[in-house]
Amino acid sequence: MTERTIHLVADAGSRDTRKFRVRALRWFATVQLDRDGYVDAESSRRREPALPADCIEAVDRARYAAMDRIRYDGYQGAFYFRNGPRWIDLCSRFRDVEATVEALRAAELEHNYSGLHALADRLALPVDKWLAPGERELIRGVDFDSPPGVFLKFLRAKATKFGLRLNGRATAGSVWVRPTLPAAQKQIREMFPEQYPGWVDRWTGYVESDDAPFRPWVGGSGEDLSRGAIPVQFQQLETASSHECPCGMRLRDTGDDDNVHRVHHADWVLGVRVPKGLDWWGDLAIVTTQSPISWRKLAHQVARMPQREDNYDFPSWSHLGEPEATTENYRAYLLKADERIIGYVAAHDTNEHRRWDLIDDSPYGDEGVTLRPRIILIWVADAYRHRGIGATLVRALATDFGCRVADVSWSTPVSAAGRRLARRLSPDGIWVS
Repeated sequence: MTERTIHLVADAGSRDTRKFRVRALRWFATVQLDRDGYVDAESSRRREPALPADCIEAVDRARYAAMDRIRYDGYQGAFYFRNGPRWIDLCSRFRDVEATVEALRAAELEHNYSGLHALADRLALPVDKWLAPGERELIRGVDFDSPPGVFLKFLRAKATKFGLRLNGRATAGSVWVRPTLPAAQKQIREMFPEQYPGWVDRWTGYVESDDAPFRPWVGGSGEDLSRGAIPVQFQQLETASSHECPCGMRLRDTGDDDNVHRVHHADWVLGVRVPKGLDWWGDLAIVTTQSPISWRKLAHQVARMPQREDNYDFPSWSHLGEPEATTENYRAYLLKADERIIGYVAAHDTNEHRRWDLIDDSPYGDEGVTLRPRIILIWVADAYRHRGIGATLVRALATDFGCRVADVSWSTPVSAAGRRLARRLSPDGIWVS
């Protein structure tokens, strides 16, 4: 499928600029209704271009039904959309693109939202049936169509959203499930009913019928060791928690995929894995703004580690366009060990410096105009800190430039860790800029 633009009004002479943009992605297509020019024209006539509430409701139903279908098919990524009045974005399986366009066309031109509701009804999945209480086997081709492993992962995510614990197992052609409601989740939903409108407890006290299917034992520990157990009791206590992981990501953010945090945390602790397609012939790689894009992207990926950890607004490396020379010789040093990048320095050259004795609150000394390498940022993977890696990187920067370590300039403000490193390398003071 190629990217297409479809005008809402077919008349070539019409001034109505509303149009659809259909764009194919790897797993699905996006259908966008562009009302930008139309909203401007209506606003200039002092008309209200806002979308009716009924339209927003119908669009949301179709959107979330389509998102569920795409995840059910195996997509694990995120969705991004806008909801008017200037743009309406819907995702769609490729087979549903034409139906989505027609439903949006009827909603926009005729204020007829039945097409969107019909689309949502057709895409809706029987999640309530799948998560009903009781032990049962869901058969591929009868109860669901996606691969069992994909379906089980989708069902686990839905169960978590509903506060359920899904005792599930995928086989070659089926998925065994036994959804249960933990006592803590039941208590939360009973304490805050306004947050869970329409919620009904169907799981507490459920008793299996005598003819319920028996899940085959597949080895390992027994499968029924919690049947009839007494629920764990809970107490509310005040505990200090910043909800922030040292790597810079939130510890408890239900809106984020936990895999994103785990991958980022592993890179922060152990270092960023070296891509297989790069030929790395030494321990230290010097990446410039004229290096191949694969190297510049790698430098940007590593720069994201200290950006998240220290909550910087921008990464220290952002040269991702075409190769270009910079007047200050901007560059990044990447140190490799154990097939991971464990150290990073962003640097450039400048001739504006002042001397500083590294004493807190002491004034800077006289200005110097000698061209020096300037450290913008140093980062070392957590597992390799306090092993002299930072000092090794500073010495490598000085050697590459052709100066002494004491002649390297440090960008201000210098962090506490940076001051400790600077005192070890240059106890008599440093240049700052």
